[in-house]
Amino acid sequence: MGFLLKKFVSFWLMPLPLCLTLLVIGFCLLLSTRRARLGRWLIGTATLLLLIFSNKVVSTALIRPLETVYAPIPELADAASVPPELAACRYVVVLGGGHGDTPGLSAVNKLSTSAQGRLMEGIRLLRVLPEARLVTSGRGAPGQPSHAAVLAEAAASLGVERRRLVVLDSPRDTEEEARELAKLVGSERFALVTSAWHLRRATALMRKAGLAPLPCPADFSARPSETFTISDATWDLESLGRSTWAVYERLGYAWARLRGKI
Repeated sequence: MGFLLKKFVSFWLMPLPLCLTLLVIGFCLLLSTRRARLGRWLIGTATLLLLIFSNKVVSTALIRPLETVYAPIPELADAASVPPELAACRYVVVLGGGHGDTPGLSAVNKLSTSAQGRLMEGIRLLRVLPEARLVTSGRGAPGQPSHAAVLAEAAASLGVERRRLVVLDSPRDTEEEARELAKLVGSERFALVTSAWHLRRATALMRKAGLAPLPCPADFSARPSETFTISDATWDLESLGRSTWAVYERLGYAWARLRGKI
């Protein structure tokens, strides 16, 4: 029940649902003579928020601090170039990032953009860790393959040996992933792969659970270039999505901290 309530509340606090709700309420209030002024104020506020959250500069500024908490793992030419802390990892853990169950699509194409980015980074690290295993995580919809299973199938189709795959198909969120991983890896060092904007919270939850993750960011959303152009200050849907993840992660971190989970 707590999981569903958390998802319900967080959904309505995201930029797009929040702004649409304010717009609908505002237009309804315009029909009332006494509440028309409040209606106009709500419509103006919602419009301004949409403009702010869908702006490239604003969305990058919101998510960039989350994505730079941990440095990315550099290009690894061969086993000799692997940092000692990564070389000590016997598991590469890829946290769930979502997928669709569209019939006829390959496992790779069923994955969301976030899940694809996380999996690619996990496989990249696995190739320089010959003794490590790839752990995929995530529950699925009733009657459908779990997200962990789809990730594992995608990894196998990209050349990962099935004997190196470990599937954790019961966790629904990062907190449950931490509990399941504790049973598998104990206090061993492992590479934790997730979206860069999610890594701060994921790492904190893992460490609070007594685990020893090596943060490995993937799926970077903000990749600003060295030179600024006028197009970098415009508006698009990608920026709205970037702002949404930034808000979602900060709310998730605050909620976990309030409950003593980090």
